[in-house]
Amino acid sequence: MKRLIPLALTGGLVTACQTAPLADAGFLSAYDGLTARDDTVRASIRQRRDDAAAGAIERVYLEPAVLVGDAGSQVSEADRALVLREVDRQVCYEVSERFTISPTPDGAARVRTGVIQINPTGQAGSGVSAVANVLIPGPGTFRVPGTTGGLAAEAELLAPSGAQVAALAWARNANVVGTDTPSLSRVGDALQMAEPFGDAVGDAIAPTGREARPIPD
Repeated sequence: MKRLIPLALTGGLVTACQTAPLADAGFLSAYDGLTARDDTVRASIRQRRDDAAAGAIERVYLEPAVLVGDAGSQVSEADRALVLREVDRQVCYEVSERFTISPTPDGAARVRTGVIQINPTGQAGSGVSAVANVLIPGPGTFRVPGTTGGLAAEAELLAPSGAQVAALAWARNANVVGTDTPSLSRVGDALQMAEPFGDAVGDAIAPTGREARPIPD
């Protein structure tokens, strides 16, 4: 059975996969040279990297992710902690595929991560979507417009000297139509976005040609 989408909603589906870029949040030590990537559909990505400097780095220390400004003010303290923990987990996994993680910052480069925005998931709309997607089989999911949440974050790689080697400004909202799973949690979508953000951090800071190494799950 094909899934039917109301015609009244199709006008908004054209831009449903696009996330608008956010203004500089002031977390990064520098924003000069950030360039928007045009090969992404769902996320807004601006990044820069000094490839030679990144290639000279092997050991990195991961600073715990922090909230920037009023990020997460619309959700509970417990939910904010959940998002920060998941962001840390995903960033750690991706960075450790490309660098050796140092237990201390002494003599190591540093990766800093700031969560700029946590867009809450609309619980009522997500509940309706979850039921609809169970009752109407088909590929992908359909979300009620206006109920999707998301995540925006910035990250940078700093050399042991403190100089910025690479930087990333990233944002993505859940899609109205796609593979983002509806959740009754206020931070359900933000938690889902932590994984692609971690992927983007790894890609942004790793030097060209450095292949991902296998690590335990």
